[in-house]
Amino acid sequence: MESVFLLLLGGLLLPLAAGLLGGRLLLLLLPLACWGWWALNRPLELLRGPDEVGYIQERGRSRAQTANMVRRRRRTGELPPVYPNGWYHVLDSALLRPGALRNVSLCGEQLAVYRTLDGRVFAVDAYCPHLGANLAVGGRVVGDCIECPFHGWRFCGEDGRCTRIPYAEKVPEFAKTRTWPCCDINKMVFIWYHCDRTEPTWRIPEQEEITAEQWIYRGRTEHYVSAHIEEIPENAADIAHLAVLHEPSILSGGDICYTKSRIWDFFTHTWKVQWEPEAAPNKHCSQMSVQHASLIFGKHFSLLDVDVVARQVGPGIVFLHFSHAFLGRGIILHCVTPVEPLLQRVSHSIYYQKNIPAFIPKFILRAECIQFERDVMVWNNKKYISKPLLVKEDSAIQRHRRWYSQFYSANSPRLTFQEDGLSW
Repeated sequence: MESVFLLLLGGLLLPLAAGLLGGRLLLLLLPLACWGWWALNRPLELLRGPDEVGYIQERGRSRAQTANMVRRRRRTGELPPVYPNGWYHVLDSALLRPGALRNVSLCGEQLAVYRTLDGRVFAVDAYCPHLGANLAVGGRVVGDCIECPFHGWRFCGEDGRCTRIPYAEKVPEFAKTRTWPCCDINKMVFIWYHCDRTEPTWRIPEQEEITAEQWIYRGRTEHYVSAHIEEIPENAADIAHLAVLHEPSILSGGDICYTKSRIWDFFTHTWKVQWEPEAAPNKHCSQMSVQHASLIFGKHFSLLDVDVVARQVGPGIVFLHFSHAFLGRGIILHCVTPVEPLLQRVSHSIYYQKNIPAFIPKFILRAECIQFERDVMVWNNKKYISKPLLVKEDSAIQRHRRWYSQFYSANSPRLTFQEDGLSW
């Protein structure tokens, strides 16, 4: 009788215990599943530091020490002017909320960029003309003005006039700061640079799918390139380098010392590219058409075929339009911003159809990042050749240089070196 009772008790308790354990397991797995879903759908953001990519680290030296040594010993060559005239990306719109202000670096200048409470964006010189305080460090937005944190002077973002000096009876007419033309478009803030301070001569095209949020933000990468700015867009016309630098599989990574490893020979990329400048009234634009295919064990794998139309607008903005039969459509906004004469900040921001799973545009962006880091490793260590030794098949490079020269003017700043005069 006792054994029957124990069996009945066990038959009741075992399912109950299993249920309790299952519930605990579910409670443990639910946060993990939620985290996995969040990680899968969150934007991919890879922000590389200036010394993180593009150098072969030497034994006994840190990455920063290696990068500094390479920069010191590298010969720069006979360089074009260092700051072309045009629009440059300085930050993403989401990073500049109403009432916020940011310090940005552009073309060797420090600027204060701010957004008013009604959404307008202004840019002025960062340093107050009174005693040099940085307006973006502790300053505040008041109406359409920016107020200095040091003495409370206020400057209008429209024309740079000083509108208030709290301790002065009268504001002098000559009290003003420099303003910079800026625009907020495609969810990015751009600033116009011109060495002669002329007004913008062309506009950045609006990508309607981004504005209407038909394509949504899926990620961003950022790199610093130690080279002349012209080296970067010139890649579009350098068709021959694709078969050498970008044919090895993305599985082999971005370090070109290892991309030729035979381990990854089974997977290669092929490219068909054509570059052409556009005619008037869009002479400031050019287009590169790319057909990408992948070979696995020598067999064409069509699922990875991607058609890309890269339209360069001005010296530092490229619209990379992606189109795939099954994986949808999207765009990478490639922006090059000169920080110093030989230091460029390059960002890639991807926007993709919202009905496409997030891992697809994130994979595209990651693949683009790997291929781009191979270029960075070349740019960070190369010399600019003003009169290169070219063959007939390199003719697009010379055409690109002629096209790009329109962004320089007589007063465009150049990088000069002073001889130290030492004799040995």
